[in-house]
Amino acid sequence: MILRDSFLTITGPSEGIYKEKGSKFLAYAYAIEDESELDFYLELLHDEHPKARHYCYAYKLGLDQNRYRANDDGEPSGTAGKPILGQILSYELTNLLIIVVRYFGGTKLGASGLIQAYKEAAKEALQAATIIEKYISVSYILKFDYEHMGHIMNVLKETEAEITAKSFDDTCRVHISVRQSQENQMFHRFKAKLLQKSMEEVSADTVVDFCTIEID
Repeated sequence: MILRDSFLTITGPSEGIYKEKGSKFLAYAYAIEDESELDFYLELLHDEHPKARHYCYAYKLGLDQNRYRANDDGEPSGTAGKPILGQILSYELTNLLIIVVRYFGGTKLGASGLIQAYKEAAKEALQAATIIEKYISVSYILKFDYEHMGHIMNVLKETEAEITAKSFDDTCRVHISVRQSQENQMFHRFKAKLLQKSMEEVSADTVVDFCTIEID
């Protein structure tokens, strides 16, 4: 089974608008990492649009297909949050929140009209966004004495690891980020090169006594 460790999301905030029979539907799309960010963006839009009638939203997080939510905020059930979520799913995006702010124009649109309006507003925001592929990474700390710094740093340059932070004192610490799907292969190569052995001579259990490898 191939480990999936990449996903599509947007680079930053984007907006869209849809108008129907005097009502305005203003859509705002945000890249998010956690459910806790929802309240911040809802409050932000309440402050920006204090006279709006509804603040409907949907979000999706992660890769397991179970972290999502759709909210109609007083609109008839299933006419707002669900079509917004439908656009997120249609574009195969995650780690994404879309809030659609509605200004009521005085004419009721009916269930089908609302579904169409919220769908189109969300779609407009996504069409205005820049979609990117991101990777799920695992963070580690490498700890070693200063005398081994040159060798370890040279070997790191040959790996797929990204150095995110480092400090060099009596005990050196290097923080690295490794793409999840490449984690085992990367450390296999890393240990082999550190110990100057072949790939066949090392395993997941091989210990490098001059370099401690810990989950960050």
